[in-house]
Amino acid sequence: MQRESPLPILRESCGSVEAAVPAAVNRRVAGDTPAATSAFTLIELLVVIAIIIVLAGLILSTVGYVQKKGARSRAETEIAAMSAACESYKADNGIYPRNSDTDSLNAQASGDPSTYQAASLYLYNSLFGATNGSRTPNTGARSYFAFKPNMLFPTDQTQNVQYIRDPFGNSYGYSTANQAASANGYNPTFDLWSTAGLTTTPPTTTVTAQWIKNW
Repeated sequence: MQRESPLPILRESCGSVEAAVPAAVNRRVAGDTPAATSAFTLIELLVVIAIIIVLAGLILSTVGYVQKKGARSRAETEIAAMSAACESYKADNGIYPRNSDTDSLNAQASGDPSTYQAASLYLYNSLFGATNGSRTPNTGARSYFAFKPNMLFPTDQTQNVQYIRDPFGNSYGYSTANQAASANGYNPTFDLWSTAGLTTTPPTTTVTAQWIKNW
């Protein structure tokens, strides 16, 4: 008995498949199967975008808070360290670092860091043992404090120092005004502070309570 060739059967099956594929495609294009062509609606997209914006805002605010808190902690540490260096300076010299610039800086009234620079530079020279903001101590001079590069302005170490820079990018304030006039300072020894990035127009002192200080 002669077997029937499978080729006609395969051709018939392939033909059925070829006919079914265009039909399925046509049905999908025509919208016969809406589940297969479902997508986000405009409202859903807007909701997703709003959620992303809210989450991004929360993350940015958290990062900003952490950075500010870190800067305040660093300023507190630096103020404490420089205050200790001032005590060592006094132990050797009998007085705290002091000149006309530090005596004239009113710690109770000046909230403008741009007015601190001359006094800050004098403090740097006294504690580092340098002259005119040099980044190298004078020969034979004693250094009471090793300033890190990020504590000094400008950051370019080939240039002379202009002032001691706080973590907020401003000059530290250093005053011995109380020794000359008690109404112009807080401590009878010296006042050392950072405005924590907050500035005022002298003589207002509305942000004094938020300053980072040694008093």
